[in-house]
Amino acid sequence: MQLDYFQLIDRIVSLDLEGKTIMVEAQVPEKHTIFEGHFPGFPIMPGVLLTEAMAQSSGWLLLGLLKFERMPFLAIVKEAKMRGFVSPGQLLTIDAQLEHEGSGFAVTKAKGRVGKELKCSAEITFGLSPFPDPGFRTYMDAMATKIGFPMQAIAQ
Repeated sequence: MQLDYFQLIDRIVSLDLEGKTIMVEAQVPEKHTIFEGHFPGFPIMPGVLLTEAMAQSSGWLLLGLLKFERMPFLAIVKEAKMRGFVSPGQLLTIDAQLEHEGSGFAVTKAKGRVGKELKCSAEITFGLSPFPDPGFRTYMDAMATKIGFPMQAIAQ
């Protein structure tokens, strides 16, 4: 994770466009200034960042399903639940699946785990719109390469 740049996804493990699912990994840093205040003597990943990690995972799934023709933008977080602590150094695995897409919106459900233990879950709604700027699309293509997005999956 690169918290300073709000890049919370390190690697795409699998993308199944037919099954409309994605699995990603995010290595929580051992040390970061965010843990100095959250919480002193008991550092844990903030729930808002766990929610953002689930949203980013869902966003990459939607980008694949939309073949990078439209950009998903976070609109609603519903039923977000923090079910356990995520500590520095742990590997967070997030699974997301598409529940609904249409009328310019998409809804996903996502779950974050450390090992087999469920740590967080949420239902997330995105607005879908054209990329706002060609430079932003170029940036997203570069990020896709960095995290191992299988571009060949959308070339079909």
